[in-house]
Amino acid sequence: MTVDADGNKIVVCDNGTGFVKCGYAGATFPEFIFPSLIGRPILRATSRVGNLEVQDLMIGDEASELRQMLELSYPLENGIVRNWDDMIHLYDYIFGPKKMNIDPKHAKILLTEPPLNPLRNREKMVEVMFEKYGFNALFIAIQATLTLYAQGMLPFITSVKVFRAYLNKSIICFYFFSKLNCEQLQLPDGRVIKVGGELFGAPEALFQPHLIDREGVGISELLFNTIQAADIDTRPAFYKHIVLSGGSTMYPGLPSRLEREIKQLYLQNVLKGDTERFAKFKMCIEAPPQRKHMVFIGGSVLANIMKNDRRTTWLTRAEYEEKGLKILERLNYYK
Repeated sequence: MTVDADGNKIVVCDNGTGFVKCGYAGATFPEFIFPSLIGRPILRATSRVGNLEVQDLMIGDEASELRQMLELSYPLENGIVRNWDDMIHLYDYIFGPKKMNIDPKHAKILLTEPPLNPLRNREKMVEVMFEKYGFNALFIAIQATLTLYAQGMLPFITSVKVFRAYLNKSIICFYFFSKLNCEQLQLPDGRVIKVGGELFGAPEALFQPHLIDREGVGISELLFNTIQAADIDTRPAFYKHIVLSGGSTMYPGLPSRLEREIKQLYLQNVLKGDTERFAKFKMCIEAPPQRKHMVFIGGSVLANIMKNDRRTTWLTRAEYEEKGLKILERLNYYK
């Protein structure tokens, strides 16, 4: 476990829509991974199911195991906190005895956020961490940027301007690439259903959003358009440094299809079908096996790098008590 020069633990917490990944700076893997899920009993007909006691509030894996008995809620939607009361229950669980079991007054914390996190949400994160939990210091990092830290691309992100584009995660899933035989799947409530090609056909919406009545372009065209919007001198670097990150990129075959479609777009729209010039086109999509946890890993790397930096990175509790939410102005990418 990494501590700073003053003996403070350095916590890294990546709150995703589906799962929480948390641990300590310098770790190569999250210490705890569990669903971002809150459950409340629909009926208190029993006090125990197997080894689990049915409580008024069930969180994480326990809520998932008893989901058929619970009214479920998800504090985050598309990575953005929508219910702060439930989010605080989730934080209590993370920092409490069932998980990290830390005293926040003797710890720093690095939190992650999605690129389009509303300002009020970010301010609420600061208020909760300092006022409710009393952390010594806080840093908030954009999830996509942390991926590059995890991949060891620090020179790239410090020398190339970042252009952003976003795809709603609710449509991101595995795409249809083959006909499959029917399979039997057991649901969490014990029911068994039969599924066939539709199990893998629906996620084609990742590449063709119109299949689920969503406006906009698919992920291949979105990425192509984003790179082409960059300065012409930086585009080759972007094409050679595409990094996939997150659980939604784990579907087999996704990297190869993405590469094939982007190359086709480049040939048609940039080179106008010139195959001789296309032969010189260089492109690389990196799909690290650990990409499901890349945001946490990047946060772990960054927090470890800046663990003893007291003036230019961490937002401290003392600063917050003096200046309030104005301390967020010190994070350059929020200006």
